Amino acid sequence: MTKKIILSGIRPSGKLHLGNYWGALSRWLELQNNSAYQCYFMVADLHALTTGYDRTADLRSNTEEMVLDWLAAGLDPAKSVLFRQSDVAEHAELSLLLSMITPLGWLERIPTYKEQLRELAEREITTHGFLGYPVLQAADILVYKADAVPVGEDQLSHLELCQEVARRFNRLYGPVFSEPKALLGETPKVPGLDARKMSKSYGNSVELSDSPEILQKKVSQMYTDPKKIRANDHGHPEGCVVFALHKIYNPEYVAREAECREGRIGCVACKKHLLSLMDPALRPFRERRAALEGDRGAVWKVLEEGNAKARQAARRTLDEVKRAMGLA
Repeated sequence: MTKKIILSGIRPSGKLHLGNYWGALSRWLELQNNSAYQCYFMVADLHALTTGYDRTADLRSNTEEMVLDWLAAGLDPAKSVLFRQSDVAEHAELSLLLSMITPLGWLERIPTYKEQLRELAEREITTHGFLGYPVLQAADILVYKADAVPVGEDQLSHLELCQEVARRFNRLYGPVFSEPKALLGETPKVPGLDARKMSKSYGNSVELSDSPEILQKKVSQMYTDPKKIRANDHGHPEGCVVFALHKIYNPEYVAREAECREGRIGCVACKKHLLSLMDPALRPFRERRAALEGDRGAVWKVLEEGNAKARQAARRTLDEVKRAMGLA
């Protein structure tokens, strides 16, 4: 049986937090352990340049920290190809070739383009690279002829552009690419300590590798229902960060919701219970990561081996593309 090819990546921003794990990494582990798939998981460092081109001093160390987390979480280089985007030059070359056939209007209509311009208004990101990063994403996917891409609904417009680029290429030069499908899945919503989206830039994240002491401090700071002042006040779990995490770590969260609404538990006790669930759940990860930190060179060996496998597959596609375009 021919395995279906999966491609996904994360920008290197250092140690991963709970949002990264439940939003992407947990899904990757499921895909990796499914014998129907051959997975390519990418350190998307070229994508990091699209909004952080002026802040690259920590790019290498951030890559190292992130891949340590990948390995500690269970990504296995014997089962999946783990590689760094910038070490596989075919990504950049195919992106350039695809940019020749991608209309400007296709890029300008991507919803996240204008959203990020507004969100990052204090930064100078009106660059060719930022406008064109969906083309680079398309190249990332198409260079491995990926059958499917695990995405959230907010990324569907990017995958749709990839499909349009593949169709246009095939019309112009012949049937080289198939259209990758979206692998949509339910992912738990993981808010940050202050109820906003969990993000390092907001300073509201819980890292997978946080020590028990740091974890305890962060749980104690989590936003709860501001209307629940006394323990026996009726609570409103919706919007409560502690309850959102109970839904992930507490198999009896439905009962906890009822206790809160009926005023049968206070926020302090609810936080203590959450901590008693989260700490043992994260302990195996912390232990595996501590063992891996003793040989950080192993991270780069894993990436070097993955880079070689990725290059081999990417080169076959790029050779086919160049022949189709009359460049070889």
